[in-house]
Amino acid sequence: MLIFTTRFSKKKAVLIVVLLGLVIAAAILFLSRRPAEEAPAPQLLTNEDRVSYLQSMGWEVSPEPLETLQFLLPDHLAEPYLSYNELQKAQNFDLSPCCGKQLSRFTYAVGNYPGRAEGVQLNLYVCEDQPVAGDIFCAGANGFQDTLVYPESGK
Repeated sequence: MLIFTTRFSKKKAVLIVVLLGLVIAAAILFLSRRPAEEAPAPQLLTNEDRVSYLQSMGWEVSPEPLETLQFLLPDHLAEPYLSYNELQKAQNFDLSPCCGKQLSRFTYAVGNYPGRAEGVQLNLYVCEDQPVAGDIFCAGANGFQDTLVYPESGK
């Protein structure tokens, strides 16, 4: 049989209790901190849902799409999808989870692009009723392609 004895002064006992309390408090704070939950992706079941979603981002779009297209995304992203997905990642979208799935592209005319009265269009890609990609573009001379983030100033 082994016996271990020690002497504690009141100062040591109080110090140990205080330190133990701090450790427990820190553990409670650490465990109670949860990462901020991301807002659920909007459900875009109807054209009205899609138009409202785009309006919430600051865009004024035509009430009906100019074009609707459905296609199957390949099982693995290759060019030109890889380059396009880099544009999407810049706006917190990602096509990777949609590989092998059917996507719908809705193209709308944009009426409020800064510095461009007409000729600007918006593509919104939807997979399983959720937005997964999108871009603003203008074809022709001085054309461009950009994210769906509403520009702060004219381009």
